[in-house]
Amino acid sequence: MAHQLLSCYDLHISFTLSDGQVDEAVRGIAFSLDETETLGIVGESGCGKTMTALAVMRLVPLPGKITAGSVFFKENNLLTLSEQQMRTIRGRHISMIFQDPMTSLNPVYTCRSQIKEAIVHHGIARTSDADALIESILHEVGIPDPKRTADSYPHQLSGGMRQRVMIAMALVCNPRLLIADEPTTALDVTVQARILDLLHGLQSKKSMGMILITHNLGIVGDIADKVIVMYAGEVMEYAPVRELFDRPMHPYTVNLLETIPAIAARKERLTVIPGEVPTLRNIPPGCPFHPRCNRSMPRCSTEHPALSTPGTNHQVRCLLYA
Repeated sequence: MAHQLLSCYDLHISFTLSDGQVDEAVRGIAFSLDETETLGIVGESGCGKTMTALAVMRLVPLPGKITAGSVFFKENNLLTLSEQQMRTIRGRHISMIFQDPMTSLNPVYTCRSQIKEAIVHHGIARTSDADALIESILHEVGIPDPKRTADSYPHQLSGGMRQRVMIAMALVCNPRLLIADEPTTALDVTVQARILDLLHGLQSKKSMGMILITHNLGIVGDIADKVIVMYAGEVMEYAPVRELFDRPMHPYTVNLLETIPAIAARKERLTVIPGEVPTLRNIPPGCPFHPRCNRSMPRCSTEHPALSTPGTNHQVRCLLYA
């Protein structure tokens, strides 16, 4: 029987800007994750996906801060731990793969020295044994010449190889939870598929939980167990992955699914969602999606919908189901 690994309740993240205005980037996020589950968090750029992940790691950049909520990793509320306690958890128990490996890896150090830093810091192996462990984990993530890659600098590697080094760095301490933030953004389609297959295989092999952040609903279809659809810092829909694909309820989710190209469907133009994601300063009153919604009603511009549960384990924030 799976045990709960991570649970987030009513998480709020705010940014206090130079003119004193406080803008909320994340508002009331809540979810849970079992030990071997994969949670997909999807939505367009600017919806608050990465901020949610950074909050779990307690890495929200200034001038942002977590203003409310709790994030429990097993029995510990991460938001009440000291910075020293969080340093023992980051990398060791919870690891994160960041969006762009070229900016996440230090260009003046070899891959070996950067992976070794995590091993030594968390006491996973003695310095004398670290090299063998580094080459072993690089081999495990599918790098054909681990020794040569370990002694290379990031700029000497392709994008796919750098992403594999980032995955190796995240997994070298055998974490219980892996957060993958847009792990295939800068890669071509064939390399994307290999990286996603690699992550899925490693997660199953190591029996860890995973949070996969992406703007592409199609990516989570084969990997995730349940999905959060975010928009303007809020959860719009939260459901098991098969139920979400078979019975999407929120108009935003329906629109996202319609934008996925289908080989069988012959269309002259790809489907797009009109308009843009609102910035923190211009989130509209009522439902934040109503200016772009093809099913909006007059009350949508004034009433802010709460999350309702029209189906078992299926939550949606929409006045159509209130």
